Amino acid sequence: MPEAPWWHRTTVYQVYPRSFADSDGDGIGDLPGLLGRLDHIVALGVETVWVSPFFPSPQEDFGYDITDYTGVAPEYGTVADAQTLIDAAHARGLRVMFDLVLNHTSDQHPWFLRSKGSRSNPRSDWYIWADGRGRNGRRPPNNWRSNLEVTSAWQWSAERQQFYLASFLPFQPDLNYRNPAVKDAMFAAVRFWLDRGVDGFRLDMFGQIMKDPGLRDNPFRPHVDTGFPRGWRRVYTENTADVITFARELHAVCAEYGDRVLLGEVFGPPETLRGLHAEGAGLDLVFLFDFLVFRYDAAWFADTIRRFEEAFPPPMQPTYVIENHDRSRCIDRVGGDPAKAAVLAVILLTVRGVPTVYMGQEIGMSNTYVPLRQALDPIAARYFRRLPEVVNRRIPERLNRDEVRSPMQWDASGNAGFCPPDVRPWLPVNPDHTHVNVAAETGVAGSLLELYRTLLTTRRDSPALNSGTLELVSGLPADVLGFRRTDAASGEQCATFANLGRTAQTVRAVGSVAMAACGGAMAERGDLHLPPDAAIVVRRERVAYDTMDS
Repeated sequence: MPEAPWWHRTTVYQVYPRSFADSDGDGIGDLPGLLGRLDHIVALGVETVWVSPFFPSPQEDFGYDITDYTGVAPEYGTVADAQTLIDAAHARGLRVMFDLVLNHTSDQHPWFLRSKGSRSNPRSDWYIWADGRGRNGRRPPNNWRSNLEVTSAWQWSAERQQFYLASFLPFQPDLNYRNPAVKDAMFAAVRFWLDRGVDGFRLDMFGQIMKDPGLRDNPFRPHVDTGFPRGWRRVYTENTADVITFARELHAVCAEYGDRVLLGEVFGPPETLRGLHAEGAGLDLVFLFDFLVFRYDAAWFADTIRRFEEAFPPPMQPTYVIENHDRSRCIDRVGGDPAKAAVLAVILLTVRGVPTVYMGQEIGMSNTYVPLRQALDPIAARYFRRLPEVVNRRIPERLNRDEVRSPMQWDASGNAGFCPPDVRPWLPVNPDHTHVNVAAETGVAGSLLELYRTLLTTRRDSPALNSGTLELVSGLPADVLGFRRTDAASGEQCATFANLGRTAQTVRAVGSVAMAACGGAMAERGDLHLPPDAAIVVRRERVAYDTMDS
């Protein structure tokens, strides 16, 4: 059997660089700041660092509105700093993924400024333009909605007297990849970073990159997608057959450089995501966002894991995430309870697939309250604040994304060690940084940080956990989630048991040795003792299992 690619076994740590570490005292995190804190990521035990966008940008969407794909915004550093980061990460055994926003640019990108100037200039069709409907041509070309669905995806341009498509926010016009020149330009940017040693890319909004060339209306069929109610099925704007073709072309570019990884931000049912994965010919990994809207319930986790095990059987890899830069911190979803957050960590880091940890998740960082009137997040400022009567009907989680992007909490000093205490950080620091921080949890038995370190290093060193198959365990109490991991090559077998209920439970597991535990869970005399909100990972030492034999 050929050796599996490195990304089959990896674990990912997401850094939002604007909030990670400020090296020059301007209140904004930067690449040298990330470089200075790289050893924390190494000590955590992860193997890949994903860096959110740091490219030149007006920062209307804080990096996801790009004006130059081969540069670095001055507040973040230089291209030389990016190269130093890649080299330093590799020297420490870390892989590096950069965030690539292919679907759209900023409306300040030179390409768009030229494109909107006329209908006949050399870049006139680098974006998706269309005439409007109605007597005066001022009605949008079709019924396509923006991602939040509270407005049309079409924006009027007075210069061209046409509409341009902006699938996310109005200042982020969608590129036209049916123009070969656009594809060539973006693939050149991809090669720019591959030439500098980057190990792959996280692909923003990838499922929407190729739309229907006929601009047909999407059907109106209400449904729910990862927690958000949707009015329209995005048949002609998301996950089209042409997206798969584009994924294969991008995969071929990366293949020129050897073993590189493509991790896509895509949405949809498991069968759709599997098609985009394309078993090695398209995206290597796709995020499974169901964990972002988890229910703290054993049956929910069992059902969700079962669905994705069926959709992504080995050698395909599920990719789970329980928090990120766009959605609520997981500890807030469980009422701020660190014991429940620890149980979630055990599940995330021992289930089969590739787990992603968002910066601060490892210490239990919570949402930092920022009033909507002070919001920098354009979604909160434009929609949640200005259109509450519309948004409140459509969006159940009226999250100001500023609240999950607050500065990383390194210590109890002023500004949590993110920037000098006499400097105003770009976002406020959470007041709980005085006790929730890296320094306070380092070396402390039972802390969330030390649990993450134990789980990540255990996963890295265990063939069963980093590459083994998964089988759900049956016959357990209703509140207990259990799954077994088996590595055929080494014969190693491990199992995870998590009690998500309110009463203590005991599971029979003869000959098991604890590898990691939280909440007071113990392996003793053939029994696993699971208090409420407790979890344990065990290695199977003998053949005789009782409950575990499903």
